[in-house]
Amino acid sequence: MPSGRTTIKELARRSGVSIGTVSRALNGYTDVSHETRERVMRLAAELDYTPAAAARTLVMERSHVVGLFLDTGEGRPDVQHPFFHEVLGGLKAFLGAAGFDLLLFASEQPGNGYGPHSYLKRARHHHVDGVVLMGMDVADPEVESLMRSDVFCVGVDMAVSGPTNCSVMSDNVEGGAMAVRHLAKLGHKRIATITGLLETAPAVDRLRGYREEIQRQGLAFRDDYVIYGDYYVESGAAGMTALLELPEPPTAVFAASDLMAAGAVGVVNRAGLKVPDDVAFVGFDDIVLAGLTEPPLTTLRQDKLGLGAAAGEALVALMEGDGEAQAAATLPVELVVRGSTTAKQERP
Repeated sequence: MPSGRTTIKELARRSGVSIGTVSRALNGYTDVSHETRERVMRLAAELDYTPAAAARTLVMERSHVVGLFLDTGEGRPDVQHPFFHEVLGGLKAFLGAAGFDLLLFASEQPGNGYGPHSYLKRARHHHVDGVVLMGMDVADPEVESLMRSDVFCVGVDMAVSGPTNCSVMSDNVEGGAMAVRHLAKLGHKRIATITGLLETAPAVDRLRGYREEIQRQGLAFRDDYVIYGDYYVESGAAGMTALLELPEPPTAVFAASDLMAAGAVGVVNRAGLKVPDDVAFVGFDDIVLAGLTEPPLTTLRQDKLGLGAAAGEALVALMEGDGEAQAAATLPVELVVRGSTTAKQERP
């Protein structure tokens, strides 16, 4: 026999039965005799036979493949941000245990073979059972088309809507508020923030939590203390440079990601100032880098593996027809106090 993958035709020839009988034996049909099923199953194991994915999809109406659409921002390579690494790890582990493979779609628009750009067309082309969306713009007409379709969708840190969709996210509003409360308890009155990309739900929610807690603490909300970033190091550095140039710079900064906080800390150090004596910092995410900065970074820890697992669990529940699965899941965050805020100084 020629080398290569064993075909169903070869398995049928070896078993002495028709291709249809082999298919029915492998898929558990009861009209195949016990002796025939045993012979087919034994030979399939010996020949390491694996059904072609497309054929199995047609027979079972399920591909057991979940698609992932991920957009990490213009000019940013996919999954470069450490946050995405861990979320993907949790998603992959849950789906794998549930019997699903994970297909990562290219974020760029596809070339020949698809025609006009369409997330929905790409999902259907690959026969995925459902999709997970991360970092996508919910206002994008192609994302809206996907969410209106019969394809099951779960958004991570995205407020998706529709009868076959649900969302999984961290409690970003409370996280922003916790950062301000912690800094206020240390005596800070001039607390600034460097936001994430405001086209994303987490950035909007963290800014909302910051603003609301500033007001609850009886502090003045200042527009010049709100600097717009994009979650990455460079925007944190640029934001901190702008804050230090103010006539009355802040004594504390809440950065909406640890990478931005790291960039901001570097600017303060290069300016000859000290963290936390001159400027205290709170980040968000608790990536590995947070414990390696000098000083180590106080941050809001997201359960990143848990987010991925929750997204996988929600999608599997949707695909299995669980009516309870459509409620949005919100995971709590935890304040992790390290050296960037521990010094308690008298604040003017």
